[in-house]
Parts: sequence; C-alpha cells; structure tokens
Amino acid sequence: MGAIVAIVGRPNVGKSTFFNRLIQRREAIVDAVSGVTRDRHYGKSDWNGKEFSLIDTGGYVLGSDDIFEKEIDKQVELAIDEADAIIFMVDVEAGVTGMDEDVAKLLRKVDKPVFLAVNKVDNAQRMADAVEFYALGLGEYYTLSSINGSGTGELLDALVKVLPDKHEEESELPRFAVVGRPNAGKSSFINALIGEERYIVTDIAGTTRDSIDTKYNRFGFEFNLVDTAGIRRKSKVKEDLEFYSVMRSIRAIEHCDVCILMLDAARGFDGQVQNIFWLAHRNNKGIVILVNKWDLVEKETNSVKEYTTKIKEIISPFDDVPILFVSVLNKQRIFKAIETAVEVFKNRSKRIPTRKLNDVMLPIIEKTPPPAYKGKYVKIKFCTQLPTPYPQFAFFCNLPQYIRDPYKRFLENKLRDHFDFTGVPITVFMRKK
Repeated sequence: MGAIVAIVGRPNVGKSTFFNRLIQRREAIVDAVSGVTRDRHYGKSDWNGKEFSLIDTGGYVLGSDDIFEKEIDKQVELAIDEADAIIFMVDVEAGVTGMDEDVAKLLRKVDKPVFLAVNKVDNAQRMADAVEFYALGLGEYYTLSSINGSGTGELLDALVKVLPDKHEEESELPRFAVVGRPNAGKSSFINALIGEERYIVTDIAGTTRDSIDTKYNRFGFEFNLVDTAGIRRKSKVKEDLEFYSVMRSIRAIEHCDVCILMLDAARGFDGQVQNIFWLAHRNNKGIVILVNKWDLVEKETNSVKEYTTKIKEIISPFDDVPILFVSVLNKQRIFKAIETAVEVFKNRSKRIPTRKLNDVMLPIIEKTPPPAYKGKYVKIKFCTQLPTPYPQFAFFCNLPQYIRDPYKRFLENKLRDHFDFTGVPITVFMRKK
C-alpha cells in the first residue's frame, strides 16, 4: 500500500522541478517498458526505504489568473481528499502572495500532515527572508532549493515519518477495483453484480473513507470489490477533467490486485482510458478491459475482432490482456467479467517452480541466444521467479549489461506462451552470475 503525497502551490514556484527531482531516480527503473507515455504528474519515489506516490497538481490549468484562482482551490481540495500528506510549496523570491494565503486557508482546516516548503532558498539572505512564511499560520517550514536539491533531505525525512506504514491488508481476499472514466458504467456494473441484496456478505469501509469495499461471494468466488464510482460527495470538481478522473483512479489502482478497466464502446479506448491503463500497468496490477454498451454500437462497421485489434495495437507491447464486450444494462457477460478477473488474479499470484522454469526456458534460450553485442557473447545459465507479489523473473548470465530490451521482451513473450500470465504485467531482470 503506497502512501500518496500531493504537491500543491501556485504556478511557477518550482513544484515540477521538485517533483522531477524526487521521481527521476525511480522513473528510469520503473518505466523500463518502452513506449509508455510518462504522465508528468504522477510518479513513485522512495526515501529511507519508504515508497510513496507523488502527485504534482500543478501544470494542469492554463489560462488567466482569475481562472487559476478557482482551479487552484479545486486542486488543493482534491489533494486534501486524496493524499495522505501534502507538500505546500511557496517561493521565497515572491514572498507571501494572496494566492498563497488562499491555499493556506484551505490547508489550515485539514487534519492531514501539511509540509510548508519554501523554495529557491540558496543563500543566507534568502534563509532570513523565509521567516515571513510563518504568517501563513502553518507552523514550521522547510527551506530548500529544488534546482540543486539542497534541503530536500530534511523535508523528506520529516515526510516519511508521518506516512502510514505499508500494512498488508487484513483480508487475504483478492481486491478488484473498477476503474475508468466517468459515465462508462462503473456504478451500474457494480450494482448489477451485487444486485440482489442476499449476495452481499458484508460491507466493510474501505481503506480510504471514500472507497467502499464490498465483500462479494457468488459462484464460489469470494473477493472484495472496491467501488470508486460515485461514492464521494459531489465536489465542485467537474468530473470530466482528465486530471481529476486519473487522480481518482490512482488510489483505487494502488490498493487493488486486479483493475477492471471499463470503457464506453462508443467513446473507444481514448487518451484518458489509456492513461488509466498505463497507470495500472506501471503499478504491476492485473488488468481486465471491459468494453461496455456494446449493445448500442452499430455492428456492421465494428466487429468485435476489429475493435479488439485496435485496442491491442494501442496497448502493445503489453497486449496479453483479456478484452470482454459487455452490456451492463442487459447484464450480458458481466459474470464472465468477474470470472476473468479471478483468472487474472490467479495468474498474478502464480509461482513457477524453478526447476520447471529452467526446463522450459533454457532450451528456448539455447535455440535463440541473446545477440552478441560488441563481439561479446552472453550466456544465460539459470532463471528463477522472485518472491514478489506479482511475477518477476531473474535471468542469471555473465554479461547482464549487454542484454537489450527486445531480448527481454522475447523472454517475456516466451514466458507468456508457456505459462499463463494473461492480464498480468511481468518484469524480467538480468542479473550477474
């Protein structure tokens, strides 16, 4: 369970520079998948062994200052809703501005940890100037320079102290989150599933006060359904904004095992749905894609096969994902959807005995060894699955640095061919033997 930290503040105080500094080390490792569009506003970071997700709320709003005034309030409210801790960034050069005061007013009411970060402090004079930020009524502040990184350590030390520890879920049950853009039919899907009251075992409040976990038991499946749709108070946020629905999905995705990604057949697999897909992929969650309202689509022009091919092209190279065509309204294939999610969950927790893995993979590698690089031959001697919550494999060889991405993808595809990992991201590591 990663904690979520949001960075708020008015434009041009250096939020993005700070954000990039914190995630850069990680991103290089996390985004080993080529072709993943990086969302510049969301990333993972870690400090002293504590991992957290970082959201930069800035940079979403373009427009005049008065539009910004309204938007910044929304962003701060959303950050207050979604994050475990908030970093409020101000700029020592500009001093305390009216907009800073507005943000501080919102943050003073919050019962979550707020860290006031005074940016651009790179000399003693500015250190003295920073004192005026006491006026914001948020108590202590941290001075830093996000350009050269000085001072970020103290802030992060304090930050990770207040973040919730990774606690394993009390329940061992798989958690399925239904995600997608607004109006794709998420709520109706959950209602159709749960439908008759007697199937509900219990309602447990979710880990966050606003996602409701429904323990669900039917046809011998038992799991928690994390409903992220329509439970929260209708805030002033217009739901159709790209940023907000992605932000809403982040928490659900981080806290589940399998994401059921729902889209409206008429709208297609558009940019926002893709964002949510890559977010789930980057968090190594199982994924099932549901194309809803298929009953309303003109069939002559759009066959299931064409539609599927289109989606697979977009999500390639990770296209080993179940795509189901459903109609929530007519209750078509909605139980098939759950069966599929259960399969994906099993695939994600699958353990392949080392001996079996080597018996299958070594002959394949012998037949198609990694291409020689700069005249050096790479010999892979052994492979094993790592003891992680989702499938990761280590291949041991003499020259791991010479193995390129295409060969890793080849290995991944072979693993998929021989062991069923449909719907689950796989990571392949090369290790020195």
